[in-house]
Amino acid sequence: HPKDGCKNHPLGEAQIDALFYSLCIHSTTRVHMHSTPFPSPRLSRPAIQRGVTLIETSVVSAIAAVAVSTVTPGFSSFIENRRIDSVATNLHADIQFVRQEAVLRNLPVRLSFYNADQSSCYVAHTGNHADCSCDISGLATCAAPVMAIKTVAFSATDQVAVQANVKSILFDPLHGTSTPAGTLKVVAKSGRAVHHVVNVMGRVRSCSPQTSTTAVPGYRAC
Repeated sequence: HPKDGCKNHPLGEAQIDALFYSLCIHSTTRVHMHSTPFPSPRLSRPAIQRGVTLIETSVVSAIAAVAVSTVTPGFSSFIENRRIDSVATNLHADIQFVRQEAVLRNLPVRLSFYNADQSSCYVAHTGNHADCSCDISGLATCAAPVMAIKTVAFSATDQVAVQANVKSILFDPLHGTSTPAGTLKVVAKSGRAVHHVVNVMGRVRSCSPQTSTTAVPGYRAC
């Protein structure tokens, strides 16, 4: 024990014990303080931003091109069918309208058809077919005293035309009959069409021909 070498020291044994106790406490405190290192701050790695490679871009572009090429024809066909159906529905309603106008006015009313420069129109009017005309803008003009009741025109941008195998159909105000019977066609550029067959009784039967193109959905085959 270190104290054994200090028995003859002039401070005496009690003083030496107090001194060693103080040194022991001081030494223990120092060791305790240094034996517990301060936690070092954890360095976070910077986030790595991963870009898109050229191969990935090429694959996505190829998939998008295949998807567009697959969907586009079906979507175009859907739009065309809707356009044909809309015009055909309105034409069917106008045939009935002209028939009713003849009865209400107690006058023969005619539904005439005209075509000019990639445009077409039909006019509900009194008088004869030659008394009215329809220009490319869809404006109908009729010689007096002939009266134009309604005009519907189609330009090249509409991509739908109205054709007929007769120049006009005259509706009788007394019996509601029509002269002559005729077939009115709503035709798109693709060849899809809806036919309205008007018989002598003024009744309409609608169908869609299925030849080189598919028939318009919702109509019986002609």
